[in-house]
Formats: sequence, C-alpha cells, structure tokens
Amino acid sequence: MESQVVRIESRDWSVPGTDAWRAALEGGKVLFFPNLAFEVQPDERALLRPDIRDPGARNISLNVDGSLKGAVGDAATQAQLTAMITRFRAQALGLIEALLPHYTSALRLAPTSYRPMQVESRQQSWRADDRRLHVDAFPSRPNYGERILRVFANVNPDGAPRVWRVGEPFEAMARKFLPRAKPYSAWQAKVLQALRVTKSFRSEYDHLMLQLHDGMKGDLEYQRTSPQETVPFPAGSVWVCFSDQATHAVMSGQYMLEQTLHLPASHAYDREASPLAILTRLTGRPLHGVPTA
Repeated sequence: MESQVVRIESRDWSVPGTDAWRAALEGGKVLFFPNLAFEVQPDERALLRPDIRDPGARNISLNVDGSLKGAVGDAATQAQLTAMITRFRAQALGLIEALLPHYTSALRLAPTSYRPMQVESRQQSWRADDRRLHVDAFPSRPNYGERILRVFANVNPDGAPRVWRVGEPFEAMARKFLPRAKPYSAWQAKVLQALRVTKSFRSEYDHLMLQLHDGMKGDLEYQRTSPQETVPFPAGSVWVCFSDQATHAVMSGQYMLEQTLHLPASHAYDREASPLAILTRLTGRPLHGVPTA
C-alpha cells in the first residue's frame, strides 16, 4: 500500500500550502510536520499532568466562546490552561489558513481539546475504543457530509511519541464494508430525533458513516490484516487530517492538543474526493436526507 502519510519538513506555522499537499489531504492522507512544534512555556509545564483533568470528563476543552470545561484547579490554573489552549488554537487556525486558504471563509470552529491522559490505560467499549482502526462518525451528531478537519500537536514532556496506525484509503475500506451495512430507515431516524437520541435528523450519509465506523471496529480480522502502517508522531510534532476520511487508530501516547474544524463538503478544493461524494458514487444515487449544495 502506498503510504497514507505525507511528511512536510517545514518549521513554519504559516507555511503556504501546495496543490499536492491539498490533494493528499482531501484524498484522506495525513499531513505530518515532524519539525513543527507547539511550544509549551516554562510556567505551563506544571499543566502537563493527568490529574488536571476532571475525572468526569474525557478531555479538557476550550469552547468556542472561550470558556474552559473538564479541568480541575484554582482560578489561576484555569486561566493558565485557557491561555495555553487559546494560543494553540490561534496557531492551528493560522496553519490551516496558510495551507488551505480557500477553506477560510467556510470553516466552522469547534472546541479545542487538551488530552493529558495516557491512551493505553483508557477502558472503553469496543465502539468507543479508538485503538481500533476507524473513521470518525458520531451517533448523536449528524453532520450531513460536513468534513471533520483536525490539527494535532504532541506536547509530551518526556519525549514519548503518539503512535497511530494509519489504514487504507477511504474508498477501498468503504468497498469492503458498505455491502455489509444495514439498510437506512428514514422513519427510524425520525424516532431517534424525537427521542433526542440524535440532536437532529440522521441522514443516510450519517447512517452509512456509522455503519462503516462500527463495521471496521467490530471486525478483528480487518484490524489485524488490512493494509496499514504504524506511525509514531514524536513529541514536538504536528499532524493534520480529515478524521472522517483518514482510517486511523490511536495506539499510545499522552499529552496532546487538538483543534477540530468543520468544512462543508461543497467548499473543498476537490468536491469529488469527500466521503459524501464517494458514498454517493458507490451507492449509485443521492443519499436520503443530505441537503444539496
């Protein structure tokens, strides 16, 4: 399998993007910047400890409105966390604006997260276990084909890498699992919405993405034998991907910052490369419940 990781040696958070990098990203590959470090300030190093997370929260997050959630500590600690995560948010946005200027006017900001917990020690159900290869899809949050763009930075103070497995291209995976998908039911989607299981009506696209997500995670033979590569992202590095398209699993690591951005599929450089376009082609028809551009 051709590597799904594109290595970019730049140390500049404002590095201009190239057509090749944009095509790789929108094709589901991971852009890897091994020398692009997010600098944790000396007085922020005390924030690199797992017990700064509220035990009831999965991660610490900075909401779009600037409020902090999921952290413990006094007001000074909370302010320091907010400042560190805000600085990362600004640098991540600057990176995306430089790499992908066409996106800028259409991007929708999501919360920024700080993840101080060790991946290996998390206890989760098989559906929630991100150590299994998957593409991102969320049961309660339909997105109608909107892209999930993510910027990650490993800030581990001990030099430990964050280790991913990166799998085969989305279309190759979808051709395996789409025939196994349960049929879509609009009336069931309406019931889920009425019961508030979902925050809005689940489209056929969202149904199929969940079927692919669960199909991959539930198939242990696929997890073991499908085309994949192990990629250690070292401390002091950054990587970017569309996590709804890059097949990936997070195997180990601790202390990471992450910025999520949402992009309408219609605003991509190549509209035909998105999961929505691929699933529409593979099914041979428009998907139910997906708004037209």
